[in-house]
Amino acid sequence: MSKPMLNAYPDSIGKNLGQCVKFLSNPQIKDVFADFYVLPSIFQSDLDRGFSVISYDLNKDLASPQDLSSLKSMGIGLKLDFVLNHASVQSKQFQDILKKGEESEYKDFFIDWNQFWEGYGDMTCEGYIEPRPEYIKDMFFRKPGLPILMVPMPGGGSKPYWNTFYQEVKQEGSRTSFLGQMDLNIKSPDVWEFYKDTLEKLAGYGAKIVRLDAFAYASKEPGARNFMNDPGTWVLLARVKEIATSLGLALLPEIHTEYREKVHEKLADEGYLIYDFFMPGLLIHAIEKHNSEYILQWIGDIVEKGLKTVNMLGCHDGIPLLDLRGLLPDKEIDDVINIIVRRGGYVKNILGSKDMYYQVNATYYSALGEDDGKMLLARALQLFMPGVPQVWYLDLFGGKNDYDAAKRAGEGGHKEINRTNFTTAQAEAILKNDLVKKQLDLLKFRNACPAFGEGAVITARGGGHKLHIEWSLNGNTARLDVDFKAVSYTISENRI
Repeated sequence: MSKPMLNAYPDSIGKNLGQCVKFLSNPQIKDVFADFYVLPSIFQSDLDRGFSVISYDLNKDLASPQDLSSLKSMGIGLKLDFVLNHASVQSKQFQDILKKGEESEYKDFFIDWNQFWEGYGDMTCEGYIEPRPEYIKDMFFRKPGLPILMVPMPGGGSKPYWNTFYQEVKQEGSRTSFLGQMDLNIKSPDVWEFYKDTLEKLAGYGAKIVRLDAFAYASKEPGARNFMNDPGTWVLLARVKEIATSLGLALLPEIHTEYREKVHEKLADEGYLIYDFFMPGLLIHAIEKHNSEYILQWIGDIVEKGLKTVNMLGCHDGIPLLDLRGLLPDKEIDDVINIIVRRGGYVKNILGSKDMYYQVNATYYSALGEDDGKMLLARALQLFMPGVPQVWYLDLFGGKNDYDAAKRAGEGGHKEINRTNFTTAQAEAILKNDLVKKQLDLLKFRNACPAFGEGAVITARGGGHKLHIEWSLNGNTARLDVDFKAVSYTISENRI
């Protein structure tokens, strides 16, 4: 597994996955991608554009079994999501709780906040336990306040459930309606049965890789960090991996942590694929600062430590920056942030903390100043970096920041700046653009050159504004020579 992978929503190109599959049969793009990472709106979901899953059955408006069969017949493998931490309030399990309360067979499937914190805090007049400071001082929460959704029970009154991520509550007269991503109770045998059933379903769809979303929040203990708990998170991953391995699935845990914490290395040591969330910011830094030092350091890390990475430029999320701490000096990180923001990017902070930047939301093309030369240089670098290159469809199309989409999405809709949808006619017209053609040529080169493959020896050297990367396999070589100051590159190869 080393050839390029497409990344898109099922309705990013056309109205549904079927139209997207038809687009992939276009002669200009046919056989470019070996795999397709289809984002989770392919499933039944309600919030967060797919990541609040109601069920892992296919969303009939967006995908069909025939679409998946068509991908398989084209030789394109599948990468799909599994959200370990939570499920929608619209899931059959939570709906059963709303209907039956304590009589529900799923009453232990989600985390009853008061039951979890019993003995560790004091009951408030609002009906939830306020944990004592010593048990909560080190906890990491994704939003202000306690992560609670108060849920009305059939017998009257409300009960607090753990809700780490999104929630939406509407009051219309005396009627309350709500949506939310409710945290699963991983201590429940029913949750593990659900995990097993879901992985079997994903394998049945033809998935080769399963991306584990929000896994780092799933293990919870009073007083623990509530993010990458040790050993709880590692025990969770090991159990999930055992199930996945029996089904022939490779796992790709998705997590943002600072480089200096070395979580990515521990994941690799445990045999997992890892996301290269360091590369996107490092490439922008190298291109804008004419400095190969830090990208060289990171390539050295990957090669020396044998890290199995999946890399990308853009993706459905923002451009990661917090991840770079410990690899890129803080001042250099700030400089990258300021460059992207000046070019129209939106800054996303953690809980409003100005010194804890999580990501900047922008298309990669706009982050590079909408400069074709820089975009092609970034793509060439990605394809010569160690790892599997994942290609966000909007990067391939040279997509610009979509401010109208972000505005339409309202509060919290900043990510839509990089999620523009296209009709198939629009996408086919874009294929004629020079920037797109040249990126496709680079991708086709990566596919065709025998130097790229499992077991290749990768060497990198350089300094200042120069960088040289070479792949060698069975006497075949491919070499990239970069001049960041001139925004130029040359590619050479030798085949036997």
